[in-house]
Amino acid sequence: MSVPESYRAFRRAPGENTGTILPSMERIPPLQSNEVLIRIHAVSLNYRDVGMIHGKYPVSVKDQGIPASDCAGEVIALGSTVSKVSFGDRVSPIFDLKYIDGVDSEHKVAQLGGNVDGVLRQYAVFDENVLVRVPQHLSWAEASCITCAGTTAWNALEMNKSHDGKRSALMLGTGGVSLFALLICLGAGIRPIITSSSGKKLQNIAALGPDGVIDAVNYRENPKWEEEVAQLTMGKGVDTVLETVGGTSIQKSVASMSIRGQISWIGFLGGLQLDDFVKALGQLFLKVGTLKAIQVGSKIDQENLCRFLEEKHVSLKPIVGKTFDFTESPAAFDFLYSGQCLGKVVITVSH
Repeated sequence: MSVPESYRAFRRAPGENTGTILPSMERIPPLQSNEVLIRIHAVSLNYRDVGMIHGKYPVSVKDQGIPASDCAGEVIALGSTVSKVSFGDRVSPIFDLKYIDGVDSEHKVAQLGGNVDGVLRQYAVFDENVLVRVPQHLSWAEASCITCAGTTAWNALEMNKSHDGKRSALMLGTGGVSLFALLICLGAGIRPIITSSSGKKLQNIAALGPDGVIDAVNYRENPKWEEEVAQLTMGKGVDTVLETVGGTSIQKSVASMSIRGQISWIGFLGGLQLDDFVKALGQLFLKVGTLKAIQVGSKIDQENLCRFLEEKHVSLKPIVGKTFDFTESPAAFDFLYSGQCLGKVVITVSH
């Protein structure tokens, strides 16, 4: 396969809170001995990607950087000493390029689409050590959802740990992490409960599993949704809450948690005000509970997730909510920001 000298990409517009990404032309650099060139086939978006261009991301990012962390592509060129991947392999990069098997010794991060250029482009060069083979049964669009959303869901559910007995998990909302966690639950035999304000979304989600396996809670119809969770669990509460909202729901999340349960704090859709977190600490203490911040995971975590998806032959078709062509990337960002989509917004990358 011939390698072009240049390719198309998108970059964040200059300035803050522009809500805009702009097309750009990039050049492919010469490969170093340990580097790999991948041809990107699909990119999936996360809320962080739109949060950055709308001034709602709490961490500084590369000025005019290429957005997005999640993609799937094929290896089309290899550096002279590369041995961990082969020509034609289907791969995804990890989220933090410095988080291979443990945190960086100097506590540095290189998070795709954040402080380093991301993957909203036709081609990308990576060190061979940051690439993970994706399951063969997944389409490009499905495989593109693994890096951030999938690995975050995997860690939020503590899938790397051994667990005794039947488990349950509560997913807040129907975004990418929540839906990915739901599919992991179905594959692992964890009882899932999921919330939404849309009856139609909940109806579609309930159909993903056998009758009665997925419990759906409409928080618009029942603002005291924590009471419904308590009823569904016979007063016990859930073992794990995937807290993707933040301050506005944390007290209800703690109320929904079982004794010695865990709140996996993932997102900030409800803002980063911490007053409600402080109010919830007393109840968390009485439940001997754990509040754990989740920021994706390591290469090992991503490899374990891919192995699980392959062994269980988990289908990720339900997680892909809407697809856009590469040229429609700005519209894809707008659609994700509107909150209309059930599941992931995926951009298919034409060449």
